[in-house]
Amino acid sequence: MSEQIHAGKVAIVTGACGGIGRATAERLRNDGATVVGLDINPDVATNLTGERLSGAVCDITDDAALKTAVDKTVAEHGGLDIIVANAGIFKSGEYIDAEEDSWDLHLRINLTATQRFLKFSIPALKESDKQASIIIIGSRNYAAPGPGASAYSVTKAGVTQLARVAALELAPFGVRVNVLHPDAVFDTEIWTDEALEKSAKRYGMTVQEYKTKNLLSTEITSPGVAALVSTVAGPVFSATTGAQIPIDGGNDRVI
Repeated sequence: MSEQIHAGKVAIVTGACGGIGRATAERLRNDGATVVGLDINPDVATNLTGERLSGAVCDITDDAALKTAVDKTVAEHGGLDIIVANAGIFKSGEYIDAEEDSWDLHLRINLTATQRFLKFSIPALKESDKQASIIIIGSRNYAAPGPGASAYSVTKAGVTQLARVAALELAPFGVRVNVLHPDAVFDTEIWTDEALEKSAKRYGMTVQEYKTKNLLSTEITSPGVAALVSTVAGPVFSATTGAQIPIDGGNDRVI
C-alpha cells in the first residue's frame, strides 16, 4: 500500500474500465481516495470493486447521465476533490477528409464530454477543502500530430486549450487544472498483438523497438501514467496549475 496522500478525498475517473483509467482509479484508491470509475462498458462494475472503489456504467456523451453520475457521487460520498478526464477514442486512418460521423464522434467523446464533465463537477470542486484537482489526459498528438489522426489530434489540442482556460478561471477557488500528455500506451485493449506488429513493420522495427521508440528508450505504461496522475493531484504539485506535463519517454518533435 502506497502513502495515503489522498486520504479522505473523493475522486471520479472517466474511461475507467481498463487501461489508464482503471490503473488510475486503482492508484488513487491505493493512495487513500474513495474512487468512482465511470465507463460505458458494463464490465466497469466488476472491474472496479473493493474498499473505497466502485465502477458505474455511464455514457459520458449523455449529459443527463453524466450529471447524474457526478451528483450521485457527491451525495453518497459527501463531496468531490479530484476528477480525471480520461475517456476518449482514437481511430487510426482518420485523415482530414474523415467521414462526418467519425469526426463528430471524436468531438463528442474527446472534447465536448470533457467540457461537460468539468461543468458538472466544478460546483462540488469549488466546495472542496482538500486542494481540489482536475487532471485531463491529453496526448503527445496535441503538440506533435501525424497524418491519419486528424480528429484525434484536433480534439486533444482542444481539451488542452480547455484545460488552460479552466486553470485561469478556477485558480481563484483553489482548484488546480493540469494536463498529462502520454505517448502511445501499449498495455491497453486497442493495442492488440496484430496492431503492434503492423505498426512496428511500418517503421521497420521489431515490436519491442517500436514500443520504446523515444529518446529514453522506455515503454509508457498505464500504471506509470496512473502514478503521475496521483502525484500531480497530490501535495507535491500543490503550487502547479495550467501545466502541460509529458509522459512520453522524450519525443524530439515535442521537445
